[in-house]
Amino acid sequence: MTERVGIAGRIFKGLGLVLGGKAGAGVISLIYLVIAARALGPRDYGILVLVHAYVTAVCGIVEFPAWQAIIRYGAEATADNSPHRLARLLRFGTTVELAGGAAAILVAMILAPFVGPHLGWPPQTVAFAIPYSFAVLGSVRSVPAGYLQLIGRFDLIGVHNLVQPTIRLAGALLALLTGWGIAGFLVAWLIAALAEFAVLWGMGWWCARRRLGPVLHRPESGSARTDNPGIWRFLVASNADVTLNELAGRIAPLIVGWVLGPAMAGLFAIAQRATVIIAQPAQILGNTAYAELARMVAAGEGGAPLRRTLVRVVGIALAAAAPVVLIAALFPTPIITLLGGTAFKAAGGIMVVLIAARMIAVIGPPCSSALSAMGYPALSMSANLFASMIFLPILPWLLSEAGLMGAGLQAVGQALLSSALLSGLVWRRSQLH
Repeated sequence: MTERVGIAGRIFKGLGLVLGGKAGAGVISLIYLVIAARALGPRDYGILVLVHAYVTAVCGIVEFPAWQAIIRYGAEATADNSPHRLARLLRFGTTVELAGGAAAILVAMILAPFVGPHLGWPPQTVAFAIPYSFAVLGSVRSVPAGYLQLIGRFDLIGVHNLVQPTIRLAGALLALLTGWGIAGFLVAWLIAALAEFAVLWGMGWWCARRRLGPVLHRPESGSARTDNPGIWRFLVASNADVTLNELAGRIAPLIVGWVLGPAMAGLFAIAQRATVIIAQPAQILGNTAYAELARMVAAGEGGAPLRRTLVRVVGIALAAAAPVVLIAALFPTPIITLLGGTAFKAAGGIMVVLIAARMIAVIGPPCSSALSAMGYPALSMSANLFASMIFLPILPWLLSEAGLMGAGLQAVGQALLSSALLSGLVWRRSQLH
């Protein structure tokens, strides 16, 4: 029992280190959000959100992050004391991820002139969306993030979390003072994404160079695919799982903008932003838990010990999220007014529903991590795919029937279904270990 507590403690210690940076980032993000919302108003703020959401959605679908493979197979290489195998794995993951990022940039550039007009973008915004496609790079950084998790450098991940919001804040202040409007905010968001990419890759390289030395750049001849049988199958399944798990959150703002227009997308974005206080810790919890769960499975403890650890992790996460939902339900209008000003107060109701959906969804990331750690990322993918296929296609109909609240109903339904499926799959598969 003491060991289970120790594992859960390490998971939450990693979470705490990352959230230390996230807490500071959250305060900074709140400030630049207030500046952007008040400076632009619902319509232009909606356009800003839609441009970034478009690039993020394309990135999420096309990119090929490798962090789960880095952690899973890197844990085996570390346990075997095989630095050359680890170096080959890092080089392989880097090549795969950067190639996926380049493809995502190209796709985003090509599709922007066709998608933008349907989302209510003015011609000048459509033109700027093409170079803005390089903001994809802000998400192409999972290999260094996975390596830092593998070696327990959650402190550096926490520091990195401050990079993007700090640059966005500086850019937002400059855009406000100079009156550059939406173009100024888009430039700030783009620079922040590029810095986010460069800093984390720099951190990852620095740590790997210190630990692996010359081996990092000149490992013994060999192949990561030979070292790690089934790595391509694992990568495809885990990437499909991540894509489907995050698809609804990335696509929903675009569907809202397409059906209801940029102004309603701005209201939805403000409401959705309020859910970050639950969503980000939940996702970070899943990521930090993955490394520990992978070590448990590698040590032959993938059955009852894993289930006990998972129940403890999920229980604490739900208990931490409950007060946030209660506060949002009691004070929706003051919270929304604080975030966006009186022009956004109509988003209070949808905010409460979205936060409730996020609380339900905190079950998902740790369960997905447990399935991947046991070698079943395809099952997690299937659960998320099924939930997305049920609820995303009906979102346009829900929006036309219930207005903006339709997006809240879709979020709650999908969270309930995916969480139930994932927890059931973990329970059944863990009994086989």
